[in-house]
Amino acid sequence: MRSDESTLRYYTAGYNGLAKFFHWLVVILIAAQFVIGWTMPDIQKDTRPEGLIAWHLGVGAALIAVVLLRIIWRLVHSPAPAQVSPFLRVVSHITHGLLYLALLAVPLLGWANASSRGWSVKLFGLLPYPAIAPVGSSVGYAMGDIHGYLAWVLFALIALHIAGALFHRFILKDRVLQRMLP
Repeated sequence: MRSDESTLRYYTAGYNGLAKFFHWLVVILIAAQFVIGWTMPDIQKDTRPEGLIAWHLGVGAALIAVVLLRIIWRLVHSPAPAQVSPFLRVVSHITHGLLYLALLAVPLLGWANASSRGWSVKLFGLLPYPAIAPVGSSVGYAMGDIHGYLAWVLFALIALHIAGALFHRFILKDRVLQRMLP
């Protein structure tokens, strides 16, 4: 086998099926959260968790579960690294690290805010998550504001991640993007 063929085989070694499933499920859940979050009514002191707000809580609960499963899977099943320059490898690690951090922090802050309001957060409307802030907690209420701002940071990181994938596909013309495609 020629060396360029073995390199291509290593280079195209992508993520396994479950990693891809988790990735694209997170994409769907995040897209749903942004649509729901953008269209739901503003939350006031006397707001009840009904309608779109209830949907936002439910999708957020699912997002926490899927992101945790994704992180566990990633720690146990690391894909072969893409063959990119050392600079791009560092940028990739930083971007992915910040994405994972934001994917955990944003829903956790929302969960803390919901807990401070006495709202129940349930996975699939059935499995209740424990409260992580006391009812009436001013810190828990503040977490709601941080949740909203950090959601925009997450959105920017996602845009950067997509731009990086497109950069690999159309500028570098390598196969990094194909590693996560079904």
